[in-house]
This record gives sequence, structure tokens and C-alpha cells, in this order.
Amino acid sequence: MREGAAERHDRLLNLVRERGTVRVADLATHLGVSPVTARRDAEALAARGLLDRAHGSVSWPERRGPAGTAPGGGSPVIGMLAPAAGYYFQDIIRGAHEAAARLGARLILRVSDYRPEDDASHAAGLLAAGAQGLLVAPSWTGPEHPARYAEWIARLPVDTVLVERTGEPGGPLDGLDRVSSDHAHGVLIAVRHLVRLGHGTPVLVARSDSPTGQAVRSGYAQALDALGLGAVAPVLDSTPAVRDPGRFEEAALTLHRLVREGRATAALMHNDEDATRMVRRLAELGCHVPGDLALVTYDDEVAALADTPLTAVAPPKRAVGRSAAELLIERLTADEDERDAPRRHLELLPALRVRQSCGAAAAARAGRAPAPVHPA
Repeated sequence: MREGAAERHDRLLNLVRERGTVRVADLATHLGVSPVTARRDAEALAARGLLDRAHGSVSWPERRGPAGTAPGGGSPVIGMLAPAAGYYFQDIIRGAHEAAARLGARLILRVSDYRPEDDASHAAGLLAAGAQGLLVAPSWTGPEHPARYAEWIARLPVDTVLVERTGEPGGPLDGLDRVSSDHAHGVLIAVRHLVRLGHGTPVLVARSDSPTGQAVRSGYAQALDALGLGAVAPVLDSTPAVRDPGRFEEAALTLHRLVREGRATAALMHNDEDATRMVRRLAELGCHVPGDLALVTYDDEVAALADTPLTAVAPPKRAVGRSAAELLIERLTADEDERDAPRRHLELLPALRVRQSCGAAAAARAGRAPAPVHPA
């Protein structure tokens, strides 16, 4: 995935923090970018007061703590609890680590392996290791988990930011800061894209064993309402083929039947891994993507690597981690008169990355105009 300016700026800041002073002419070599890009980045960061510039070099400002330390070697110390270190949460963790390093903080991580009953003990371990604030992505999987495993989070004795999770409306976690992806918006832009390509209501195939899957299901109902569409079939349950082959096969056969009967020409599926397997299984059944079925997947972790690259909704995972860490560090370093600043619920918008599986390129070559659709 192409590196964005924010990630490149984080690397530049980490480099200057480690070395104290770096010649602008040497930045391009250290960062692997062009001299023009390096110079532009240095000027932008200096204009924001994040670096000092003088005599063709950039220096780490004394006001931002000591230089000559490794990224994350300063204070405060923030702890992060995540249900996994790979797949979806890998980029969230990376974004939080980059932001912590840039702001002179140290991030320590614990992974709970999707065991919600162990989350509280992991959080206690982070506090014992010196964490002064916590980024918490609870290991919720079932719809009942936000209610069952909320109280311990609400009782934490330090500033806490929920990451990619929301509690029950009116529940004990409503008063916490949180940063998450707006999955309802992600579903809306996917459905709207397919409709504008001339398809009717896409079928939803989604997991029910994750907060993201549950949010996608909820967002699907909202999207149909916003676009004035009706469901062509109940939501099909998605499940990994290796975990439950029978349920996966049932979903594949049902989707194939809907296509064969002319009831569906498009589908939205959560998540990438299940979608790549579904595309292969449908092909075995004689249903091809995108020829017979336009498909958009949700997560954009491995969608681009499928045999037929999959159009995907990409939640802003790295930005979620970065924003959550920035918010927590802001709380921890606030002046006394700013400690009572209002709590924030920040939702970041996913993007749609169009590839081959939705047939958009073929439609463009054929000169077909997008079909009209109700405004969202």
C-alpha cells in the first residue's frame, strides 16, 4: 500500500528525534523519497512548529522533550489493548505507535486474542507496566458483549479512549472518548456505487461474530432506507470456510441461486478473506465475478491480492489508531484548566477503492452512464 504524507511525516519526525539534527539534503536518502519531497515535508513540519529549521538542517525542538532517544522513548506512557495484532488491527496499532512516537510518548501493547473475559486482566497488566492512559479495543465478538463487558472499562482509573468500538447507547461507556470508523457510511458508499453502475439492491453477505460485521449489517439497513431501496433477500451469514464449511457452502449456494434466478446482480460481502473464497466457490458453480455478479468487499486487507482484484470499502484503520493516540496524549498532557474539556466521539469515514470485481471498468469501456439514484 502506498505510504501517505502523514506516515512519511511520522518517519521524518522519528528520524530527527533520534538524531537530534539532520541535514535537509540527507533526508531524502534516509526516507527513500525525492529531494523535493523531503524538502517540502521538512518545511511543512517546521511551519507547524514540530521541527526547527536553520542553516539547511532540521532539529528536534527542545520544547518537545529530549532528542537522541528512540521513537517512543519519551513520556507519557500509554497502553494499548487490542484483540489481535494482525489483519484489521495491524494498521490501527501501527498508526497509534507512529503518533505516540511523533508526540514523544511510549506505547506498550497487549493482545487479548479475542478473549473478552481476559480483557480486564490485560488492562491491569498495562497499568502495572506504567501506562498512564489506555487505548482500549475490547475483544467483543457477540452482540451481547458491549453490555456484558462494559463495567470494567468504565471503572478504569486512567484516561481511556475506546478504539474502533462503541458501547451501548446510554450505557456506562458513552462518557468515554472514542475513535472509530463510520461503517454505516462505508456501507452506504458501496451500495450507492453498485446502484449507480446499474444494479438493483445488492445482497449483503456478512459475518455476525465481530463488531465490524454487526456494524456492516446495521449500516446496510440504513443504506437501503437512505437510497429508497428494498432488500432482495435476508442478509446471508458469512463464515470462514475452514471454521464452518457447511454454513459457508449454504451461503454460496444461496447466493448462486439468487443470481441464477435473476434476483441479484450485485453483492456486498464482509470480509475480504471470506469474499476471496466465495468468488472461487461461485466460479466452481458457474457464476463468475464480475461477469455474472458484481462484488464489493468490506475491510480492504487482502482484497487487491485476489485473482480478480476486489473492489473494497477501506476503513481508515491507520488514521483511527493515530487519532486515538493523539486524543489520549492530548488528555494526558493537558493543562489543569483543560482537564475538563468535553469528551469526543470521533468517526472517520471509510473510502471506496474501485477495482475489477464490481465491473466498473467494463461499464466505463462500454460507455454506460451511471444509473440515477436517490440522494443519500
